[in-house]
Amino acid sequence: MTGLSTILIVVGLFLLGGIYSFVKQQMPKGLIALLSVGAVMCLAAGVMRLDVWA
Repeated sequence: MTGLSTILIVVGLFLLGGIYSFVKQQMPKGLIALLSVGAVMCLAAGVMRLDVWA
């Protein structure tokens, strides 16, 4: 596991926690959608960089 993939996965999980918090606080849906896209991109990039696929 590389350092960058670890950082991307941690950031993605952090964004998922932010999404949960924003939904509970009824924040604007555009902001929630933006965080969702960012979280998915970070998690996908982190998982794709893992060396488990080789």
